[in-house]
Amino acid sequence: MSKQRLSKALAGAGVASRRACEELIFSGVVKVNGSIVKVPQTLVDLKIDLITVHDQPVQQTEAKVYYLLNKPTGFICSSRGNSQSKLVLDLFKDEGHRLFTVGRLDKDTSGLLIVTNDGHFANEVIHPSANIQKEYLVKTDQEVSHDHLIAIGHGTLVEGTFVKPIRVQKVRRGTIKIVIGEGKKREVRLLLDAAGLKVESLARIRVGGLQLGALPVGSWRPLTEKEKELIFSK
Repeated sequence: MSKQRLSKALAGAGVASRRACEELIFSGVVKVNGSIVKVPQTLVDLKIDLITVHDQPVQQTEAKVYYLLNKPTGFICSSRGNSQSKLVLDLFKDEGHRLFTVGRLDKDTSGLLIVTNDGHFANEVIHPSANIQKEYLVKTDQEVSHDHLIAIGHGTLVEGTFVKPIRVQKVRRGTIKIVIGEGKKREVRLLLDAAGLKVESLARIRVGGLQLGALPVGSWRPLTEKEKELIFSK
């Protein structure tokens, strides 16, 4: 294997997405031949160099796996937690690969989550240039009026950036479907809050053309090749 950037090598070895690998490098937990390296562009060769993350050796590229999970509420999308934390990856503890989530859903959000060990694939899914839509089912604390829908559609500020949903649709009395683009942290909750609505439950039901379907909460299954392609369709 020829030399490649450290961040790319880590992603290819299934450590995390390219972006997350860069964050690991910046944080100082990645070593190359015993020395901390904080430059993602550092050239390495997995066949020659000893690379560790949190002092755990990084192996050469393993077989790639891709899973669809219906995430339960109460679980966090992190590789590390404390004794009180319930990790999404705990649901895969007997799977046998070093996995990570593709993007994140917050602790109180359930629904469609992709889990893999393929960093390149994850980077393609989460990169803004992919323009992949995400659809959520939201239950609120009151009946959703036409004015509420208009207010949500007008958008709001999230992390200093003005965002607007792609589509908002009332499903029944207090339930709506909302489609967003790239997705900022807590974007859906902030959009409803700006419209005067409190979120009682929030579930992601679609990523690109991939639907969650009838998969039970807390269950996961492998993605088919066709489903992987659907992610990148509108």
